[in-house]
Amino acid sequence: MKQVVFLLALLILFQLSGVSQSLTEAKPESVGFSSEKLKLIDRMAQQYADEGKIPGGVILVARKGKIVYYKNFGYRDAEKKETAHKDDIFRIASMSKAITTVGIMQLFERGLIGLDDPVGKYIPAFKKTRVLESFDTSDSSYTTVPAKSPVTIRELLTHTSGIPYSDYTGNHLNIIYEKMGMTQIGLSNDRMTTEEFINRLAEVPLAFQPGEHYQYGLNMDVLGRVIEVVSGMKLSDYFRKNIFDPLGMNDTWFYLPKEKQDRLFPVFSNTDDGLKPADDCGMIKLLDYPKREDRNSYCGGGGLSSTAMDYARFIQALLNNGELDGKRILARKTIEVMTADQMVTLNQEGKGYSNIPGNTYCLGFSLITEQAKGMNSKSVGTYEWGGYFSTKFFIDPQEQLIFVGMTQLVPNHYGYFWDRITTLVYSAIED
Repeated sequence: MKQVVFLLALLILFQLSGVSQSLTEAKPESVGFSSEKLKLIDRMAQQYADEGKIPGGVILVARKGKIVYYKNFGYRDAEKKETAHKDDIFRIASMSKAITTVGIMQLFERGLIGLDDPVGKYIPAFKKTRVLESFDTSDSSYTTVPAKSPVTIRELLTHTSGIPYSDYTGNHLNIIYEKMGMTQIGLSNDRMTTEEFINRLAEVPLAFQPGEHYQYGLNMDVLGRVIEVVSGMKLSDYFRKNIFDPLGMNDTWFYLPKEKQDRLFPVFSNTDDGLKPADDCGMIKLLDYPKREDRNSYCGGGGLSSTAMDYARFIQALLNNGELDGKRILARKTIEVMTADQMVTLNQEGKGYSNIPGNTYCLGFSLITEQAKGMNSKSVGTYEWGGYFSTKFFIDPQEQLIFVGMTQLVPNHYGYFWDRITTLVYSAIED
């Protein structure tokens, strides 16, 4: 009898381990990878760095909770005297959006918000939203019309709200942003708190009627403020308590503690004269934002910095249906909602995320569905995103695979670099 109970306990433990995988280093062959083929990643990454196409960075690949590749490559300086380090901290920019999405979905599953709630319910400044109708280029005057429907939480999560970035040129909104002192926003703001910034943003007319089509923009920044209002906490504190501390993400911050600032990876630019430090290109004021003083300004759409390992722990928790090392950040059913295609109708109308069938968008992530099978090596169901400074991640539930790629390069003339690396990752799978 005791033996039967023991075997049943082992069976239950085995089943649970299959559901919730930790994140530990292991031999690639233990989870169906070829060590020899993974070495091709070493060669390609270092080749791009040696040729001055990419500076340096970190790549992490894990399958079934086992880290099969976790290496630094390239250099932290233009003279190639200092190599990149595995614990370097990178500005993850729009990879912050995935974290803000999870924060919103936590509030959703606790019954504190609804996905189709109007944003004005939480941020009164959005109760009188208007849409740009006409713009006079001679004097920058413009007219607006009332929004036909209020902007909703779901529309913010899917970038269908009509709130673009300040450099959007489609409807002259970039000029309006400039007139309202809203340029160079989305990473940090040393003049306004999150509340002040979002209330000012609500005064800018929408580019189109809410829900009309997809347009990438400042949506997650608004959602960051929603999290603050509903939780009663600063966004940085909410993330720390509900995501970072539970997952052991000790190197992920809006504003880096002084003892971590020397680990911040420098940003480079591809120029006609080769790879140059971005501060030589007049961008230093923009790029130093992780070292600024914390003035309660948190850009949920792009303000975080992190390490490859921290971010891997975050996306491994998502792959595990919301849990890592006994700490749960989301329910399995919530992740099912989050990763469902939200663009079916808009894609059919040619107004969605992509004109490529099956290359679509869920809540906070791009998504590959059955129609896009074979577009690349990634499996159907893979969801992913990247960051402005050339960072990248994806989660492939079918292969139980996660990928994090970190570097700091803008502009990047070799944007296909991560695609080539991804191909090598999948080509190394042998089971």
